[in-house]
Amino acid sequence: MKNIHIAVDLGASSGRLIAGYDGKEGLITEEIHRFGNGVKKENGSLVWDIDSIFNEIVTGLKKCFEKYAEIDSLAIDSWGVDYALIKDGKAIKPVYAYRDGRTESAIKAVHGIIPFEKLYERTGISFQPFNTVYQLYADKLNGRLHEADAFLMIPEYLNYLLTGVMKKEYTNASTTGLVNAETKEFDKEIISALRLNEKLFTPLSDGGETVGNLKPEIAEKVGGNLTVKLCLSHDTASAFYTASKLGGKRSALLSSGTWSLLGTVTDVLHNGQNARECGFTNEGGYKRTFRFLKNIMGMWVVNNAAKECGLSPKDFCDEAESSEYNYTVNVNDAEFFAPESMTEAIKAHLKKSGAPAPKSTADLASCVIYSLAKSYAESVKEMEKIAGQTFDDIVIVGGGAKNKTLNALTEKFSGKKVIAEPIEATAIGNILIQRGE
Repeated sequence: MKNIHIAVDLGASSGRLIAGYDGKEGLITEEIHRFGNGVKKENGSLVWDIDSIFNEIVTGLKKCFEKYAEIDSLAIDSWGVDYALIKDGKAIKPVYAYRDGRTESAIKAVHGIIPFEKLYERTGISFQPFNTVYQLYADKLNGRLHEADAFLMIPEYLNYLLTGVMKKEYTNASTTGLVNAETKEFDKEIISALRLNEKLFTPLSDGGETVGNLKPEIAEKVGGNLTVKLCLSHDTASAFYTASKLGGKRSALLSSGTWSLLGTVTDVLHNGQNARECGFTNEGGYKRTFRFLKNIMGMWVVNNAAKECGLSPKDFCDEAESSEYNYTVNVNDAEFFAPESMTEAIKAHLKKSGAPAPKSTADLASCVIYSLAKSYAESVKEMEKIAGQTFDDIVIVGGGAKNKTLNALTEKFSGKKVIAEPIEATAIGNILIQRGE
């Protein structure tokens, strides 16, 4: 009898249920169910259809039990920072998406109480306008937070719907900007200063711990029961866990997807001025280590530019090979976060910097690929300087690892060997943690 473990891997554009089990050559993964995901506009705000996501998980679980008579466990991972507020066991709708622009006044208010320099010193988390601390404060300002008797990050909320058990997990909680980097629990001083409800911030649990079994009505609907566990529920934490097993102690790690997360796993907290000014963050990792990394806009820029050019991301990148255009943009600039048109935003940025306009799709693709590769190379150099460590190579996992043009340019600009492993790194990490490996 195979020992079957199910990874529910949720991304900003799709979700998947992937089965993992042992084969002759090690762990075998098999996609059982895939579904589309994405933000939707509701009353002028960008939100997640959390009910649809949950229904798709249930549909996928039913397919899993149709294929496998017995399943050991399931764990859910997703992006960080977003959450559901809960009142009397039910979500307070809507569940906002991180790309919604509702935090502008909250950021000013939070920094008026606690300067960002102090937040960074205490949490090690870099500034992003969508950090949970700002989202929660926006909910305080509009009164929603006052109604809530609980809050759960996205994977935790979905676990709760499956099991009826509320349990918070460390790696995803670390993305909130509210976890103390020394104690590795929610920071009571920050929570008190912001006058947030302390009862919402319950103790954190670790990947591998049990949440509970499926509720009877869910088990009946899907045709079986299993144990729901915590994995490293922030998707990048699961991906880094896998990547760290592929590289050595002197390997930089790059999880390349919608976001490109470039960093390393370490026991050392880097929360000084240089790390802060360079935009590095110290998110939670396996066994409460740190993922010292930098968020880079990543394939988000590629995917959106390709779509506007009527090409697949692969075909768009292939176009770059026929161009000699090598002018670049800062892919982390705020204007690329959620532009009405990615291609127009790129052209405007180039014009502002005095660079000649790209004359073709190939020129545009070349600009994007060169910009990403240079950003990766610069980030590795910054990381080496701050951490006092030299990296021999860069292990790239995720969908972006398939991009041979980008990999070659990254190797060229960084001077580091690139080890590209286009595997399901997040799902594999999810499953390995379930298995206790």
